[in-house]
Amino acid sequence: MRLDKYLKISRIIKRRTVANEACDAGRVLINGKAQRASYDVKIGDVIEINFGSKPFKAEVVDVKEVVKKEEASNLYKIIQ
Repeated sequence: MRLDKYLKISRIIKRRTVANEACDAGRVLINGKAQRASYDVKIGDVIEINFGSKPFKAEVVDVKEVVKKEEASNLYKIIQ
């Protein structure tokens, strides 16, 4: 699944266009490396997003095309 679509489906970022812009700006890192929106997300990847003063870091646990709102947080595990 594309990175921008994964960020939207998992509800890490609410809109796909915003996710796409964040990737283009280099704010989204996968395994410590800046990636484009077209990157293919795999289970085990570590996503880092630098928005404002609070960085977000999570590990991809599952990749699904369709997810209910309540189950969206089960797609990733937050890393401190």
